[in-house]
Amino acid sequence: MHVSVQREDFDIAAEISTLTAGDRDIGAVVSFTGLVREMTPKGPISEMALEHYPGMTERALEEIAAQAQQRWPLQGLRIIHRHGPLAPGDRIVLVLTASRHRQAAFEAAEFLMDYLKTKAPFWKKEGDGGKARWVDARDSDDNAARRWGGEGT
Repeated sequence: MHVSVQREDFDIAAEISTLTAGDRDIGAVVSFTGLVREMTPKGPISEMALEHYPGMTERALEEIAAQAQQRWPLQGLRIIHRHGPLAPGDRIVLVLTASRHRQAAFEAAEFLMDYLKTKAPFWKKEGDGGKARWVDARDSDDNAARRWGGEGT
C-alpha cells in the first residue's frame, strides 16, 4: 500500500509498472483517474484549488486504504491525490488496485473512490473569472459510500 498527497502530476503507466513489479500473481489491475472538469453542476470553471492539512490527510487516506485491504484480497494498492491549484483537464486523483482476480480489484477501486469522495479531508474551491466558491459535499457521494456499510458518512 502506498499513499501520496502531492502537488506534482503523476505518470499513470509508471505507477502501474511500479505497483506490479516483481509480482507474477497479479491477474488484474484496475485504475481510476479523476480529472478536473471545465463544466460543473454549478457552471463553468477555469480553475480549482484543493486544500488539506498535511499529516492529517495522509493518515485519513492510509486508513481508507487499510479498510480496502481488509475487505478484499489485494496484492497492491496505490492512491495519489493532488492538492493546490489545478486547471480543467488536470489529473486530480489516481487509484490503483491489484489482485489475483478482477472482481476484487474493481470493487476495491470503487470503494476507495467512494470513500475518498466522502472521508478524505480535502476542501475544494472552484473559480471562474475571478469568482470563487467553496464546493459542498453532495448527497449522491454520501449515498454511494453508505452502500459499503461500516462506519457512517
